[in-house]
Amino acid sequence: MGRLARLARRLRGEAPDTIRVRIILRGRIGSGWYDVDRRVAVPAGATLEDLLDAAEREGIPVRAALAESPHLAHTLMWNGERCPVDTHRERRVEADDEIYLLGPLAGG
Repeated sequence: MGRLARLARRLRGEAPDTIRVRIILRGRIGSGWYDVDRRVAVPAGATLEDLLDAAEREGIPVRAALAESPHLAHTLMWNGERCPVDTHRERRVEADDEIYLLGPLAGG
């Protein structure tokens, strides 16, 4: 990690062992429209469950979206790979991972 990245982390008040994970939440989910694209800081070694908790603390409604559209829990994308939430809760996130939830585009 370069000096600039360390300085930015310090200015944000993040611990030295903090990593950032990108969360993208888009589309019509339940009764709402979501358009979230944010990076969330978690301690190194954090799991998907820890990331979901951190996102909620930062006001990112990931758990609400999962509750409103339970099928999203089965279609969560992690770095482009489908990863159902229930079977990956304890999987560790890595720096710059991308977690993506996309509301359905059409019914059937």
